[in-house]
Amino acid sequence: MSRRSRSANLDRAVVDVCQREVGALRNRSFAHRLAASKDLVLHFDIHRKLAKHRGCVNTVSFNADGDILVSGSDDRRIILWDWESGHVKLSFESGHMNNVFQAKFMPYTDDRSIVTCAADGQVRRAQILECGRVETTWLAKHQGRAHKLAIEPGSPYIFYTCGEDGLVQHIDLRSRTPTELFTCHRIEERRRSLIVQLNTIAIDPRNSNLFAVAGSDEYTRLYDIRKYKWDGSSDFDLPVDFFCPSHLIGDRYVGITGLAFSDQRELLASYNDEFIYLFTRDMGLGPDPIPASPVSLGSGAGETGPDHPLEASAMDADDNVSPQVYKGHKNCETVKGVGFFGPKCEYVVSGSDCGRIFIWKKSGELIRVMEADQHVVNCIESHPHATVLASSGIEKDIKIWTPKATEKAVLPKTIERVSVMRPDRFHRYFPFDDDNDYFYGDDDYDDDNDDNDDEDDDIDEDDEIDDDDDIDDDDDDDDDDDDDKPKAMGRMYRVASPQDLMMQIFSLQRQLRTTREEHGAANLADNLVGDQELFDLIMTFNANSDVSSDDGDTSSSAEDPCS
Repeated sequence: MSRRSRSANLDRAVVDVCQREVGALRNRSFAHRLAASKDLVLHFDIHRKLAKHRGCVNTVSFNADGDILVSGSDDRRIILWDWESGHVKLSFESGHMNNVFQAKFMPYTDDRSIVTCAADGQVRRAQILECGRVETTWLAKHQGRAHKLAIEPGSPYIFYTCGEDGLVQHIDLRSRTPTELFTCHRIEERRRSLIVQLNTIAIDPRNSNLFAVAGSDEYTRLYDIRKYKWDGSSDFDLPVDFFCPSHLIGDRYVGITGLAFSDQRELLASYNDEFIYLFTRDMGLGPDPIPASPVSLGSGAGETGPDHPLEASAMDADDNVSPQVYKGHKNCETVKGVGFFGPKCEYVVSGSDCGRIFIWKKSGELIRVMEADQHVVNCIESHPHATVLASSGIEKDIKIWTPKATEKAVLPKTIERVSVMRPDRFHRYFPFDDDNDYFYGDDDYDDDNDDNDDEDDDIDEDDEIDDDDDIDDDDDDDDDDDDDKPKAMGRMYRVASPQDLMMQIFSLQRQLRTTREEHGAANLADNLVGDQELFDLIMTFNANSDVSSDDGDTSSSAEDPCS
């Protein structure tokens, strides 16, 4: 930073303080300007490590007041933290049979109602009773992993879930039965029988009727819950808008791992093997992106209504507006989230396969890179009020970041030298272990997971952990020699289990049979394409089975963008 720039920043800070003191600048505005200061971001450092989990920490979330942090892990436990002191307020078994992927407080419940989803497909609720005891109940089920849930802003009862089965469910805690809204399918005519396996769901904070979902294809789909007929008389699997960068339309090698809405109704989408994109209200493709013609865009705009955040899509369709792009990180190995940071969402934050946290200005400028994990950073959660971040990943602890460093961080000069990874299509599917369970990334990431069943029994049955409990930090990290072994890439996927493989094969067979009956031998080219697609699907599954073995070879000559 030049001397002139530093002097200007100092002068602005002095002016802001003076204006606040004489009442010319409101305290709230002053606090917002301070919290969004780039200087604070450049002084981020680890304030504390929270270490009580015995597996990878997959989810972290603050309560509304910001004084409690809830986390979930591969150890299937939920922990409530006083993150400032590092003390555990409460720890309990989630009731899930597999890795917990997300845990969130329901608003206006005095932090006593927590909803969770997990790799077992279950959606559960934990209620903290007055006596301190915890009751967990089953709410809903997905066929396959349930990665994310989204809570309706301001509602203590309503939230949505999505899963690898493509199903989106609406859950009202006042009712005992979840509502299955729709199953998400691909939009290409000859592929509409294929399910889009969903990774993420987000609700517009300024219009809770609108929610977006995304997964194993290139599109983010926006829905309006007001179009759903609660008697089930209509097909709700008709988005009011689609979003996708123009160069990724038709790309079968990408998918989306994370979504986030800003307070200004902007939409972030994090792509695997690609970049992060920020869509504004004028970038929608309309309800029928194939073909994305002015007619289809115009019809979509008329149906959305005046309060649709993207009603300008049709009018500005010819302006060729491109989304803002954020580069530098690597998103290949796991299902990573993405989010905004700052009182007015001034920054974009994401984890990376290289174990770093990346922070960009909304304009796209990369301003900060922080070492946060030895393997992968998956989750970054912003504090609701303060300049604080919480992060987690493959390691078994949670890191709290505050602007406490004495010196400003310097951005590495080569960090933005990134090439988009374009691996072969086999890598789009999850590999399997001996138990037909699919896993994230390197199989040594969770080297202690086999011991979780025994370790969980050692935790106090009263569902509370004393602050002085010993932490079992003895990781079985004797897998260092395995670092040189080729590993399967746990990443975007469309085949979630052997059963799902068969379902997809049967679906393709039905589709091919229908095509041949309707068109006969005249459409031989399409028949050959369909046969090749079926063959590719089977070979993909076999390839992943081979890749997941220790003798497999997944080495690639592509340059690591985070090295």
